[in-house]
Amino acid sequence: MAIQSSSSGLVDGFWSKLKKVNVFASKTLTAEDLHKRMETMREHLIAKNVASDVAEKICESVSTKLAGKTLGSFESLTTNIRQAMRDTLVMILTPKRRIDILRDVVDAQKAQRPYTITFCGVNGVGKSTNLAKVAYWLAGNNLRVLIAGCDTFRAGAIEQLKTHVRHLNNIFGEKETPMIELYERGYGKDAAGIASVAINYAKDSKFDVVLIDTAGRMQNDEPLMTALAKLIRVNNPDLVLFVGEALVGNEAVDQVTKFNQALIDHAHSPSNPRVIDGIVLTKFDTIDDKVGAAISMTYTTDKPIVFVGTGQKYPDLKTINADVVTEALLK
Repeated sequence: MAIQSSSSGLVDGFWSKLKKVNVFASKTLTAEDLHKRMETMREHLIAKNVASDVAEKICESVSTKLAGKTLGSFESLTTNIRQAMRDTLVMILTPKRRIDILRDVVDAQKAQRPYTITFCGVNGVGKSTNLAKVAYWLAGNNLRVLIAGCDTFRAGAIEQLKTHVRHLNNIFGEKETPMIELYERGYGKDAAGIASVAINYAKDSKFDVVLIDTAGRMQNDEPLMTALAKLIRVNNPDLVLFVGEALVGNEAVDQVTKFNQALIDHAHSPSNPRVIDGIVLTKFDTIDDKVGAAISMTYTTDKPIVFVGTGQKYPDLKTINADVVTEALLK
C-alpha cells in the first residue's frame, strides 16, 4: 500500500532542522549534541501518531546508540540520525516470533484437532468484520472454518456474523459442505462455555479452524475483562489476537496494556500467564502516513502485527511491511 505524506510542511521543517547540525569535521558525538535533535525527532514521531511515551523511549534508545560515535569529516549527523532511527523502527516492527498461521493449522491437523483463534478488543474497532476477513483468507486456502459467536452481550452481534457467513459462502459457491459455518447459542449465555462447546463441535465435524468472536469491551470494564480472561483461560486458544485501530496513538498503549494485564491477573499460573499473541490493526487505509499506532502497539507488547485491515471488502487484509511503515514514519 502506497502511503502518501499529508504533512509535507512538517516534514520539510523536521529534516531542515536536523540538517542545520551537519558535521564537517571529525567529531565525537555527545548526549548534549543530540539532545535538541532528539527532541525534534520525538515531536515528529508524535505527529505521526506514535504514543508520546513510546516516542520518548525510542529517541532515548537512538541517542544512546549514537552517543560516543565519532563522525568523520563531511559525515552528516542527519544521515546518522536517520539511519539509526530507521534501524530501531525496523527492529521494533520485526517480530521476534514469526506467526505462521497456515503452518500452525497443518500442525493442528496432524494432531486431529482444530486450530483456534480468539479475537478481542475494545468496542467499535471492526473486530467482527476483520474476523470475517480472516475467515475469507482461510477458506481461500481451502480450510474449513467455524466461527464461534461468543459476543453474547452486544445486540445484533450474532446477526452480523450470520450475514458475514452467508456472504462468504456465496463467494465460495454452493458446496455439499460449506467452507464456513457459524456456531451460536444466542445472547446472555456464558461466552467461555459456548467457545468450549464450539471447539468440541469443530473437532467432531472436521473443521480446520475455529475463530472465536468476543464482545467488544473497554479496557477498564472489570466484569467484561474478567469474562474475557476466563474464556481464554478455559479454552487455551492457539492464538489470541488483539484488534485495534490504526487511528489511535496514546490510547492504543493504554488499551493493549490493560488487556494484557487482565489476562495476567486472571491466569491459572501467574508465573506463566497467557497474554496477547499478536495484533490486527484495522482502518490502516484511512491514516495516510500517520502509522505510529503500529509502532506503539508492537513496542508496548513486544508482539507482532499479524494483519492490517486496508478496506471494507473481505480481501482487504494484508501483512505489514516494516520497511514501508518505517519510511512513512521518517517522511
